[in-house]
Amino acid sequence: MTIEPVHIVGGGLAGSEAAWQLVSAGVPVVIHEMRPETTTPAHRTEGFAELVCSNSFRSDDAAASAIGLLHEEMRRAGSLVLASADTHRVPAGAALAVDRDGFSAAVTAALRDHPLVTVARGEIAGLPPADWSSVIVATGPLTSPALSAAIGELTGVGSLAFFDAIAPVIHRESVDMKIAWMQSRYDKAGPGGTGADYINLPLDKDAYEAFIDALLAGDKTEFRDFEKDTPYFDGCLPIEVMAERGRETLRHGPMKPIGLTNPHAPETKPYAVVQLRQDNALGTLWNMVGFQTKLKHGEQLRIFRTIPGLGNAEFARLGGIHRNTFLNSPKLLDGALRLKAEPRLRFAGQITGCEGYVESAAVGLLAGRFAAAERLGREPVAPPATTAMGAILAHITGGHLVDENGGARSFQPMNVNFGLFPPVEVQRPEGMKRFRGKAKSIARKAAMAERALADIDGWLAGDGAGDPEPTA
Repeated sequence: MTIEPVHIVGGGLAGSEAAWQLVSAGVPVVIHEMRPETTTPAHRTEGFAELVCSNSFRSDDAAASAIGLLHEEMRRAGSLVLASADTHRVPAGAALAVDRDGFSAAVTAALRDHPLVTVARGEIAGLPPADWSSVIVATGPLTSPALSAAIGELTGVGSLAFFDAIAPVIHRESVDMKIAWMQSRYDKAGPGGTGADYINLPLDKDAYEAFIDALLAGDKTEFRDFEKDTPYFDGCLPIEVMAERGRETLRHGPMKPIGLTNPHAPETKPYAVVQLRQDNALGTLWNMVGFQTKLKHGEQLRIFRTIPGLGNAEFARLGGIHRNTFLNSPKLLDGALRLKAEPRLRFAGQITGCEGYVESAAVGLLAGRFAAAERLGREPVAPPATTAMGAILAHITGGHLVDENGGARSFQPMNVNFGLFPPVEVQRPEGMKRFRGKAKSIARKAAMAERALADIDGWLAGDGAGDPEPTA
């Protein structure tokens, strides 16, 4: 029996992962990627799964963090994104960070060389053709205006939008290590790291205050009229927007000095610290952690070089800003990520209202498995809400308070976090008199993680969820 291909619009993290899950189940795919024929404000290559912002997939600790748990669930599900990330990881303390070029090249090669994958370059301007019976739209935060307009016309609901900002990347050799030092916060060593995986740049109180003044006064990118009322996502705020919320905001956010000791002046605690994280396998490029910005390029050079240790910094990439568009998914999508108004269309990635690289890939993984189940004559089965993937899916497709129009009230993109999981009861360990606060929180997260991994294993082994075998 010949299996009709599933068409995937977009070769980013979500589209790439969806394609891999489909071909792993024996279902052919056609990946439609508009680059390089049509470019975006953020991409610079034509490769699949290009990382346009940070190179970090965040914490890799499955027992203590929801994102680390999501990593492990995806590994167990045969994720191409996680396999490629593990192969091309660079030291980053307890985080999973990757050589962005090596990572993208690995994903691209795996899909390009697979016999069930066809790659079609060029933009899908408008809705996919009606004779494509199964489509996954994974166009990400930079969905083309023509496709966005077509989706809006089909659904009758306008897309929401916010701005994502990109952090600068610096050449390692241009950092003054007589001022800077190597250390992970609290000396915590992650996989492949040493406990000294970040470059730290100290600021005293006067330098910090001067830096805040410069941020507030710096010349920033002007938005077009139709963009001016677009809200930011709080997990990716430009540093100058954070500074506008209070002069101490940055010092309690990306510039917090806790857990760090300057060996050049061990008797004096820094008032604030800027951290750089390795951005490529060679260790020649480092990005400014949490320094997403909408400052104009000339202002970035002027202001960032006032940071101690960056006086002669050479930038491989300056920061930038781009629009991010997403659907009112709780109203528009069903539990298998299908568009209610036209079920042949399935959505995946950031356009659905998830946030973050790994979350986008995870939704792509689910979309791919759901589409594969349908192609093979099975009913798609969602992962339990007790799992990280199930928690993300529930955030996207339901579980919200609704407004008078049936849409989710205040629906916004969100990273995976334990607050999305059903609660779990934890018992006080024998011999422990007080069981609350941090101790109880650690135990609760560990219990949620243990439950999630047991449940994801059950889901992967169940009908319609595991790697389906072709029926003929």
